[in-house]
Amino acid sequence: MVISKVFIVGAGLMGSGIAQICAQAGLNVLITDVSREILDRGLKNIAWSAGKFIEKGKVKESLESVMGRIQTSTDWRNAPEADLAIEAVFEKLEIKQEMFKKLDEACGPETVFATNTSAIPITEIAAVTKRPQKVLGLHFFNPVPMMEVVEVIKGVRTSEETMRTGIDFVKKIGKVPIRVESDVPGFLLNRINLVGYIEAIRLLEQGIGTVEDIDKGVRLAFGRRMGPLETGDLVGLDVSYGALTAIYEETKDVRYYPPQLLRRKVTSGELGRKTGRGWYEYNPDGSKKEK
Repeated sequence: MVISKVFIVGAGLMGSGIAQICAQAGLNVLITDVSREILDRGLKNIAWSAGKFIEKGKVKESLESVMGRIQTSTDWRNAPEADLAIEAVFEKLEIKQEMFKKLDEACGPETVFATNTSAIPITEIAAVTKRPQKVLGLHFFNPVPMMEVVEVIKGVRTSEETMRTGIDFVKKIGKVPIRVESDVPGFLLNRINLVGYIEAIRLLEQGIGTVEDIDKGVRLAFGRRMGPLETGDLVGLDVSYGALTAIYEETKDVRYYPPQLLRRKVTSGELGRKTGRGWYEYNPDGSKKEK
């Protein structure tokens, strides 16, 4: 199946990033969310980010051409036209299942469904639809326009044709697909990454290192662009907490139990860049506050 029209549910950080790379790849995109304010904010973020890619020569078209492929709506009337529908809403099973029930009713019978979940099993999400064979995971990483990889995840009933469609789509938008053959919570890369994130938090809790030194050490010693706590602030502490909780609840593996300090920060609303405070403090423009 050739993907030319993409319907995206959710205009937040992930949804707008996915919309941007689809439009830059020549695909037509329709984004939906609950309010015009959220959609307008998403469009503003897309225009700014795509503009930077154009300035650096990474995208050869004009900003007008890229943005001209993106439409927004608070309703789902044009959903039946989509070849691929991607859900990118809050990381909670009940919310995602509600969206997939709506997609099942709104989209045409040939539309392939994908969830951008970072940890919730695909099979649980697909179970509420009448087409579980056409549901897969497409786990993009944050920030979507910059990160090269996308996990393509197979649910228990996902067909091989659907997997091939997902892999071809990922390649078409200029990303590298990583095929995940078993629908384990957390999938492949987060199972690796989150263990390191938890250990960094525990070292911080024990007073063994500071936030700054943990991140600096990981960047310089391991060649990463960002340390684990910087990355946590970018992703959102609530998002990481949700992913860890989903993995722990299904596996009961204590390695993934959210540390106390992470739980306390989420409870207090210190969620990272989006709230101005997480492991670091941030200025209104998103830059770190100097100590």
